[in-house]
Amino acid sequence: MNNESQTGKYDDIINLPCFNSEKRAKMSLYDRAAQFSPFAALTGYDAAVMEAARITERRIELSEDSRLELDMVQHMLSGIIDTEPSVTVTYFLPDSRKEGGEYRTVHSRLIRIDDNAGTLILASGETIFISTVISLVPDVITHSDED
Repeated sequence: MNNESQTGKYDDIINLPCFNSEKRAKMSLYDRAAQFSPFAALTGYDAAVMEAARITERRIELSEDSRLELDMVQHMLSGIIDTEPSVTVTYFLPDSRKEGGEYRTVHSRLIRIDDNAGTLILASGETIFISTVISLVPDVITHSDED
Protein backbone atom coordinates (compact mmCIF):
# COMPACT_ATOMS: atom_id res chain seq x y z
CA MET A 1 0.00 0.00 0.00
CA ASN A 2 1.27 3.41 -0.82
CA ASN A 3 0.99 6.48 1.42
CA GLU A 4 -1.66 8.20 -0.75
CA SER A 5 -4.12 5.34 -0.50
CA GLN A 6 -3.81 5.31 3.31
CA THR A 7 -4.51 9.02 3.79
CA GLY A 8 -7.03 9.18 0.94
CA LYS A 9 -9.84 7.72 3.01
CA TYR A 10 -9.47 10.51 5.60
CA ASP A 11 -9.19 13.42 3.20
CA ASP A 12 -12.65 14.67 4.09
CA ILE A 13 -11.81 15.17 7.81
CA ILE A 14 -8.06 15.60 7.94
CA ASN A 15 -8.12 19.42 7.77
CA LEU A 16 -11.19 20.05 9.94
CA PRO A 17 -10.63 22.19 13.07
CA CYS A 18 -10.44 20.43 16.48
CA PHE A 19 -13.58 20.36 18.55
CA ASN A 20 -13.54 22.74 21.53
CA SER A 21 -16.31 22.50 24.08
CA GLU A 22 -17.98 25.74 25.16
CA LYS A 23 -19.00 24.17 28.50
CA ARG A 24 -15.66 22.73 29.64
CA ALA A 25 -12.21 24.27 29.88
CA LYS A 26 -9.44 22.77 27.79
CA MET A 27 -7.41 20.21 29.72
CA SER A 28 -3.87 21.32 30.58
CA LEU A 29 -0.93 19.40 29.18
CA TYR A 30 0.00 18.38 32.74
CA ASP A 31 -3.43 16.80 33.31
CA ARG A 32 -3.34 15.10 29.92
CA ALA A 33 0.08 13.63 30.70
CA ALA A 34 -1.20 12.39 34.09
CA GLN A 35 -3.63 10.11 32.29
CA PHE A 36 -0.69 8.13 30.99
CA SER A 37 1.38 8.03 34.20
CA PRO A 38 2.16 4.64 35.74
CA PHE A 39 -0.61 3.05 37.72
CA ALA A 40 0.25 1.26 40.99
CA ALA A 41 -2.00 -1.75 40.68
CA LEU A 42 -0.28 -3.51 43.57
CA THR A 43 -0.66 -0.98 46.36
CA GLY A 44 1.86 -1.72 49.11
CA TYR A 45 3.93 -4.08 46.98
CA ASP A 46 6.98 -1.78 46.98
CA ALA A 47 6.79 -1.44 50.76
CA ALA A 48 6.54 -5.22 51.15
CA VAL A 49 9.58 -5.77 48.94
CA MET A 50 11.57 -3.18 50.89
CA GLU A 51 10.52 -4.78 54.20
CA ALA A 52 11.63 -8.21 52.98
CA ALA A 53 14.97 -6.77 51.88
CA ARG A 54 15.58 -5.01 55.20
CA ILE A 55 18.35 -6.80 57.04
CA THR A 56 18.03 -7.75 60.69
CA GLU A 57 20.66 -9.24 62.94
CA ARG A 58 20.41 -12.52 64.78
CA ARG A 59 20.47 -12.41 68.54
CA ILE A 60 23.74 -13.50 70.13
CA GLU A 61 23.46 -16.04 72.93
CA LEU A 62 26.03 -15.22 75.59
CA SER A 63 28.24 -17.93 77.02
CA GLU A 64 27.90 -18.85 80.68
CA ASP A 65 31.16 -17.01 81.46
CA SER A 66 29.98 -13.84 79.70
CA ARG A 67 26.63 -13.99 81.51
CA LEU A 68 28.46 -14.42 84.85
CA GLU A 69 30.70 -11.43 84.08
CA LEU A 70 27.64 -9.30 83.24
CA ASP A 71 26.01 -10.35 86.54
CA MET A 72 29.15 -9.29 88.44
CA VAL A 73 29.18 -5.87 86.76
CA GLN A 74 25.47 -5.46 87.47
CA HIS A 75 26.03 -6.39 91.13
CA MET A 76 28.92 -3.88 91.39
CA LEU A 77 26.70 -1.17 89.86
CA SER A 78 23.92 -1.98 92.36
CA GLY A 79 26.34 -1.01 95.13
CA ILE A 80 27.01 2.45 93.63
CA ILE A 81 23.59 3.12 92.10
CA ASP A 82 23.10 6.19 94.35
CA THR A 83 25.89 7.95 92.44
CA GLU A 84 24.05 7.36 89.13
CA PRO A 85 27.13 6.02 87.36
CA SER A 86 27.61 6.57 83.64
CA VAL A 87 27.45 3.34 81.67
CA THR A 88 27.64 2.15 78.12
CA VAL A 89 25.05 -0.53 77.43
CA THR A 90 24.85 -2.66 74.30
CA TYR A 91 21.60 -4.54 73.99
CA PHE A 92 19.47 -6.41 71.48
CA LEU A 93 16.24 -4.80 70.33
CA PRO A 94 13.93 -7.36 68.69
CA ASP A 95 12.29 -6.32 65.43
CA SER A 96 8.52 -5.93 65.72
CA ARG A 97 7.83 -7.04 62.13
CA LYS A 98 10.20 -9.88 61.38
CA GLU A 99 12.63 -12.33 62.91
CA GLY A 100 15.83 -10.87 64.32
CA GLY A 101 16.47 -7.30 65.36
CA GLU A 102 19.32 -4.88 65.90
CA TYR A 103 21.97 -4.14 68.47
CA ARG A 104 22.00 -0.69 70.00
CA THR A 105 24.60 0.97 72.15
CA VAL A 106 23.57 3.68 74.61
CA HIS A 107 25.72 5.86 76.84
CA SER A 108 23.83 7.33 79.79
CA ARG A 109 23.63 7.52 83.56
CA LEU A 110 22.16 4.46 85.26
CA ILE A 111 19.33 5.56 87.54
CA ARG A 112 17.96 2.25 88.74
CA ILE A 113 18.28 -1.50 88.44
CA ASP A 114 14.85 -3.08 88.83
CA ASP A 115 15.47 -6.72 89.72
CA ASN A 116 11.75 -7.52 89.92
CA ALA A 117 11.09 -6.32 86.36
CA GLY A 118 14.57 -7.34 85.17
CA THR A 119 15.32 -3.90 83.73
CA LEU A 120 17.92 -1.16 83.71
CA ILE A 121 16.47 2.36 83.85
CA LEU A 122 18.66 5.03 82.27
CA ALA A 123 18.60 8.82 82.63
CA SER A 124 18.09 9.03 78.85
CA GLY A 125 14.59 7.66 79.45
CA GLU A 126 15.27 4.17 78.15
CA THR A 127 14.26 1.03 79.99
CA ILE A 128 16.32 -1.96 78.89
CA PHE A 129 15.58 -5.58 79.72
CA ILE A 130 18.63 -7.10 81.41
CA SER A 131 18.09 -10.32 79.44
CA THR A 132 18.80 -8.42 76.19
CA VAL A 133 22.08 -6.84 77.39
CA ILE A 134 25.28 -8.22 75.90
CA SER A 135 27.65 -5.56 77.25
CA LEU A 136 27.48 -3.31 80.32
CA VAL A 137 30.54 -1.14 80.85
CA PRO A 138 30.63 1.46 83.63
CA ASP A 139 32.73 4.57 83.01
CA VAL A 140 34.61 3.88 86.25
CA ILE A 141 36.08 0.73 84.73
CA THR A 142 36.70 2.43 81.37
CA HIS A 143 38.63 5.32 82.97
CA SER A 144 40.70 3.10 85.22
CA ASP A 145 41.73 0.99 82.21
CA GLU A 146 42.88 4.07 80.28
CA ASP A 147 45.07 5.49 83.12
